[in-house]
Amino acid sequence: MTVSKSQPKPHVEVFVALLVAVILGGCRPGANPQSADGRVAVVATTNLVGDAVSIVGGEHVNVTALMGPGVDPHLYKAKEGDVTRMSRADVIFYGGLHLEGKMVELFEQMRERGRETIAVSDGVPREQLIEPESFGGNYDPHVWFDVALWKQVVHFLGEELARIDEEHADEYRMRAEDYTVQLDSLDAWMKETLSGVPATARVLITSHDAFGYFGRAYGLEVRGLQGISTVSEAGTADVQQLAEMVAERRIPALFVESSVSPRGIEAVRAAVRSRGFEVEIGGSLFSDALGDTDTPEGTYLGMVRHNVRTIANGLTAGD
Repeated sequence: MTVSKSQPKPHVEVFVALLVAVILGGCRPGANPQSADGRVAVVATTNLVGDAVSIVGGEHVNVTALMGPGVDPHLYKAKEGDVTRMSRADVIFYGGLHLEGKMVELFEQMRERGRETIAVSDGVPREQLIEPESFGGNYDPHVWFDVALWKQVVHFLGEELARIDEEHADEYRMRAEDYTVQLDSLDAWMKETLSGVPATARVLITSHDAFGYFGRAYGLEVRGLQGISTVSEAGTADVQQLAEMVAERRIPALFVESSVSPRGIEAVRAAVRSRGFEVEIGGSLFSDALGDTDTPEGTYLGMVRHNVRTIANGLTAGD
């Protein structure tokens, strides 16, 4: 499967550039209305990024996430209100590595006009990233599924916030350190929980290829019906090829994702059934977005725990 890399149409680029220029025309860095309460005004693209910034920043940051539960960042297009929020922020944190593929031009415009615009994936050394052949020479952006990599992102956020707001630098670093202790505990729990999945069943099949880092870190083979980005679409041949593998290896479960339509996985299931094997839908996983606010899955820690329980239960069902 390959990723189609469509370029923004010229009139869209012009519109974005003009919109940013108009909105930023009356704003200058350091004079942002949202900073009136003394907190650092942060805009995060995804709620995953927003969660990490909120934890590290604590009471000294005011975080607005542009994308909520169930939103696919690969396909997300910025709205006029998003541009306004970003123009008034002290700093914009985004995933990077083409996660927000349709917002790249906007980030560049913001950066050129003096806004702090930071990709959190810059906290991960490039030699630790996955570079899939199917992603056109780009790195896999889903770094949060390896907790060890997300720890590096958290430390990076602590340092960036300390640089931006020197008055509270020690607090940012301390909060980042405290959070990584929780992440260490999460990582150990994940390894223990997944250790019960039989070797023959350690295959994670999902709607799109978001779990490569998860598979590498925790010892599972990972297959996605779609590619790294959901901009690519799976065809009939992709469905049939995946169904053949599931039926031949008798994989116990397939998994849908909260931010991707389940139609593709349902098609694979039907194709597996036509080959005489009944595969279950093991549950819904959170991939590119957290769950609803005020639920356990609305935090990174809760989202990962939900995913790991769902995967472990689905792949050991009937064992």
